[in-house]
Amino acid sequence: MIEGGSVGLGAPLPSERELMERFGVGRPAIREAMQSLETIGLIEIRHGGRARVAEPSVGRMVDQVSATMKHLLANSPASLENLKEARATFEREMARIAARKRSDADLARLREILADQRAAAADPARFRSLDGRFHREIAAVAANPIFTALIDALFRWLSDFHVDLVSVPGLEELTLAEHDLILAAIARSDPDAAAGAMADHLLRANALYRQPPLPRA
Repeated sequence: MIEGGSVGLGAPLPSERELMERFGVGRPAIREAMQSLETIGLIEIRHGGRARVAEPSVGRMVDQVSATMKHLLANSPASLENLKEARATFEREMARIAARKRSDADLARLREILADQRAAAADPARFRSLDGRFHREIAAVAANPIFTALIDALFRWLSDFHVDLVSVPGLEELTLAEHDLILAAIARSDPDAAAGAMADHLLRANALYRQPPLPRA
């Protein structure tokens, strides 16, 4: 019904009783099917109302696979290395696009984030959060929601699987210096330099966090 378009986006599905009669099954089967459809993001179930066909969302799709991805990364060292490589390749191209498309407003936002990150050098958790924000903002310059959803997911997935590098004395300044180089190349509208600076930054980081994650309390 959903894939065939007989129930449109945002439209309510038939009642449980109607579905039971239509498909000749009991209430438990209908409820199990509804839960499965909600899990994969095709419907939304709201208390006190009928289930509705969900509006498509890249962010929701990414959220749906996050638990599986984290399970994969926790149990497959090769997959973790592959994801780091994929992120480096993806973000290199995001930097290249940002250098071509950036506006003065984009540069202002990136400079503000970098200033906030510099001020947070003594606060590892905030420093790392702003690190992710800096990278997401570069992807956002392309004005493509798929890019921003993917970079957000990549950063979140990897954040659980490497040592918190910003807590090591000296690496905060190295990270900031590399961010400065990336931003300077974007500001100059130099795609190759932006891509190269991003690649150097992430490949350096990948080499540093080829370590087992710290045990969590």
